[in-house]
Amino acid sequence: MMQHLTNSTARAFALEWVAAWNAHDIERVLSHYAEDVAFHSPFIAIFAEEASGHLLGKAALRTYWAAALENLPDLRFELLDVLLGAGSLTVYYRGHRGKVAETFFFSEDGKVQRATACYSVGLVDTAGE
Repeated sequence: MMQHLTNSTARAFALEWVAAWNAHDIERVLSHYAEDVAFHSPFIAIFAEEASGHLLGKAALRTYWAAALENLPDLRFELLDVLLGAGSLTVYYRGHRGKVAETFFFSEDGKVQRATACYSVGLVDTAGE
């Protein structure tokens, strides 16, 4: 499915991904990811106590996101835009912390192999500021 991203496949992925989060269905969210996915977010260092800001594998994501959903019962994402790249796409949305851009890189089988989340400056308490 994701070998050759098109406008329609990128938009369909983004709509389904946001819908899965808004349903608070962790297994539905995780269905988009490869077993050995690498995920990067500045909030991993804060909430998962992993200083690198990186998690590897679905099991680690499940634990991290399940805790987040438990602590944020009103979590809701509003899709703002979908940006298409070469073998990647970025979902630009508004979450509970403000604007977020999450970029996804896909494996040959159409699963997210690597993803990174970026937040508006000022939303993340970075060291030394």
